[in-house]
Amino acid sequence: MPKQTTNLDNQLYNYLLSASLREPEMLLQLRQETANHPRGGMQISPEQGQFMALLVELIGAKKTLEVGVFTGYSSLCIALALPADGKIIALDVSEEYTAIARRYWHKAGVADKIDLRLAPALETLDELLASGQAQTFDFAFIDADKENYDGYYERCLQLVRPGGLIAIDNVLWSGQVADSQIQDESTQAIRAINNKLHHDERVALSLVPIADGLTLALKRG
Repeated sequence: MPKQTTNLDNQLYNYLLSASLREPEMLLQLRQETANHPRGGMQISPEQGQFMALLVELIGAKKTLEVGVFTGYSSLCIALALPADGKIIALDVSEEYTAIARRYWHKAGVADKIDLRLAPALETLDELLASGQAQTFDFAFIDADKENYDGYYERCLQLVRPGGLIAIDNVLWSGQVADSQIQDESTQAIRAINNKLHHDERVALSLVPIADGLTLALKRG
């Protein structure tokens, strides 16, 4: 048997979904609507959403943070996995994209769990720290502009409690991180955060080859 991660062709990927995906109707509808959006490629995959929801349940998360919302698929995955008193503080800058998210949050009955804050995420993260919320979050998901990934990570690391989890999306960047000929700003930023996390002893680390790559960083005490 191969010792490296299996390469999923369409047949095997479709089998993976048929054998494991438990996607509520509201998530399916949101995913289908977003697929027709001009920037639909920004949406996470359904198996990644289900995986993150499992992680949230696994660590018993109640207070979570999302940096980058888009049309709200990941927010909805997490909100549905949270207990009745669970909360998400969701950060984005687009009223247009998050209007779709709000519509589905309401339809799914989880809008009261989600505190959407429309402003540059670094500013909002700094405000959370200034208001005394360091080490109060159980889980954080980073999926926004890649050039600011380092800043998002450092602030989330302060906001998450010891034993809390940070998930960082797009860390394989469609394979471009492994191609030395590609040197655009976003690709270089992802390479930099990957290298930093590889050597960051403040966290326990795993880079999971799901969807476009998801790094999991567990904050040590």
